[in-house]
Amino acid sequence: MLTFAIKFTAMEDKNFKGHAALFTAYFIFGLNTPVSKAVLAEGGTSPLALTFFRFAGAAALFWLATLFVKKEQVCRRDLFLFFVASMFGILINQMSFIVGLSMASPIDASVITTTVPILTMILAAFFLREPITWKKAGGVLTGATGALLLIFNGNPVHSGSANRMGDWLCVLSCAAFALYLTAFKKLILRYSAITSMKWMFLYATIVSLPFCWHDVASVPYAALPPDRIIRIAYVVVLATFVSYLLIPTGQKSLRPTVVSMYNYLQPLVSSAVAVVAGMDVFGWSKGIASLLVFLGVYLVTQSKSRAQLEAELQRRETTDI
Repeated sequence: MLTFAIKFTAMEDKNFKGHAALFTAYFIFGLNTPVSKAVLAEGGTSPLALTFFRFAGAAALFWLATLFVKKEQVCRRDLFLFFVASMFGILINQMSFIVGLSMASPIDASVITTTVPILTMILAAFFLREPITWKKAGGVLTGATGALLLIFNGNPVHSGSANRMGDWLCVLSCAAFALYLTAFKKLILRYSAITSMKWMFLYATIVSLPFCWHDVASVPYAALPPDRIIRIAYVVVLATFVSYLLIPTGQKSLRPTVVSMYNYLQPLVSSAVAVVAGMDVFGWSKGIASLLVFLGVYLVTQSKSRAQLEAELQRRETTDI
């Protein structure tokens, strides 16, 4: 009994760290939305250039961080798996979304991002044999309802360049990230966050260079004002390096569907920023939406995993005997 209590306490502590890491990462992501929009709206820095800054900047920071941690050996097979994981979790996810956002309306893009937990739940059932319970499905849909309520009750943003190709690129971004969370969970478990991310961002930087070079070379670096440099630094250091350092911590201790549920925190944070900045007001709809988002996350965290269901079945069989 004492051993079980110690293990349970350790597991709860690990889960708390995972939730804290994800909350911090997606809070930063939420702030990144208005910051990135400000950088792009000011001109001089294209979506592809900003994305490459994220890849190359994060890669440099993660490789620099390896000087201060214990070195891990990565086998050749896992180096290849990191390449594939990088294509889905970073390159396709970020590049297709930023290009899609430039073509689609912000409202469409925000709505499409709410599909990430739904796709993750389905893919987790396929790759990890995680059960789709009523509580888990209900939590995902509850969180999606709250996120959509926030999106549709915010200030409308019009875009004259909206088209279906942009929508499909945003869908591709969501599907790629959901696949990354589920198909590569075991790979992420084998290594530290720094080891995983240094290889993944290095691969993303190399592969994206031919597509982004023209935009990167066209940036008027000498004419960039200090405030825009600070915004770009936020995107690279906090919204990429720090956030992607924290996400694997959550992946190690929490199920993919739980990790993906924190995606609903982004519109919540963005909405709060708009209220604080005086661009929006906090009304009853935002209050209800916020409660639905947190209720959805709670329901998913309370749903039972495959391991828990198997343990319960084994206990029942032992009791029957």
